[in-house]
Amino acid sequence: MAPPTGRPGYWGTPTSTLDWCEDNYVVSFYVAEFWNTVSNLIMILPPIYGAIKTFKDGLETRYVFAFLGLAAVGIGSWCFHMTLLYEMQLLDELPMIYKLSPSPQVMYAALVGCLVIRSVFIVTWVYPWLRPLCYTSLGVFLLGFLLWNIDNILCDSLRATRQTLPPVVGAVTQFHAWWHILTGLGSYFHILFSLQIRSTYLKQRPKVKFLCGIWPMMHIESQKTS
Repeated sequence: MAPPTGRPGYWGTPTSTLDWCEDNYVVSFYVAEFWNTVSNLIMILPPIYGAIKTFKDGLETRYVFAFLGLAAVGIGSWCFHMTLLYEMQLLDELPMIYKLSPSPQVMYAALVGCLVIRSVFIVTWVYPWLRPLCYTSLGVFLLGFLLWNIDNILCDSLRATRQTLPPVVGAVTQFHAWWHILTGLGSYFHILFSLQIRSTYLKQRPKVKFLCGIWPMMHIESQKTS
């Protein structure tokens, strides 16, 4: 987090209580924090597709809502970073506040800790062949958390460095945007991991396949009848 910088833009003076390390309205007149905004696409489009496919495959409704919940987080974050308005900040934060009051930050950390412990227990003692997906999810998420902290702690240095770099290269140092990308990926992988655990428990035949050879999706193979 840092004091607001940058030029005036379409949405006017920021009214949010937070202003991140990306300079405002540098890339686009219509988007306050461009890279922090577009990086949320990873939390919007793939989860929506995942929800549709989960519904079409007739899998449990809880996983449809899990994917849609991730997409809702991405949409709220998009609106917040695009405008830096207080109303949009609430759209970004209210889901966590409603679910985890009265202490959202502490409860969020506790919830993530419980998920990590549960996941490690399952792949250690119950389904050890699911370790790659589990550890990929946790590793990607933790890397995003590391970059989020670096962005907060070294913001002044990062801003000074960006002034000396070409715009495209400087964009790579937008670590809050990387936080969106990596935690979006980690959360998506964890939903797949949970779906694979549940499908295995129900004696279905879950398998991770790659859409266009790139994006992982859960596929339930049909049971062969004798």
